Amino acid sequence: MKKISNDTLLNKYIVKHNVKNIFDDNTLKYAQIHYYEKNEDILQADCELNYYYLFVDGKIKISYLLENGKSILLKFCTDFESLGDLELLNDIPIRCNVEAIENTYLIALPAKILRDSYCDNPKFLKHIINSLSNKLDATCNNSSYNLVYPLINRLSSYIVEHITDKGYIQLNSSFKEIAQFLGTTYRHLNRTFNTLESKGIIKCDDKTIYILQEEELKKLSKNLYI
Repeated sequence: MKKISNDTLLNKYIVKHNVKNIFDDNTLKYAQIHYYEKNEDILQADCELNYYYLFVDGKIKISYLLENGKSILLKFCTDFESLGDLELLNDIPIRCNVEAIENTYLIALPAKILRDSYCDNPKFLKHIINSLSNKLDATCNNSSYNLVYPLINRLSSYIVEHITDKGYIQLNSSFKEIAQFLGTTYRHLNRTFNTLESKGIIKCDDKTIYILQEEELKKLSKNLYI
């Protein structure tokens, strides 16, 4: 991790993501830019939360650590996201592992400063409520979907969610990561890709997936991941 002293970059992200709707200037004077390289750990489960993070650029992976040492992939993030909501409010150890999948920038605010002076601020509490409710909604939606529908429906939904105007998707995640997210194995995922390809619905070229029958793909897609 690198701390970047660049007020221009910090202000750019503050304006872009309307951070002043969450924190006032007195709090933002403590804000820093933290830069994490690809595959670097941002937060580790069971460790103390030193910084409350606002994810502003890059791509991250969030996983929940189980008691047996295994982890469940909860989500990938490429859009604005806050990290450390529960830990900050309840003063508990970090619950999830957060890893940079691409080079990533975050706005960091010292957790102690926020606990001492900001946890009763109405603007911040509204942000926390919205953040936690969105995470709960996404987790319930995605977990229920993985339990109810066969993999061919789940994979179709994943593909539909990522279709571009050009009629194809470029997979930015590894097949292992996609399998984790869809709650399956690498082999089962590979077989299901082959099934969709044999039906003439998609064509796979390494990590580029061409959509040949978008309407058929949408029929298979029963829901969208959040």
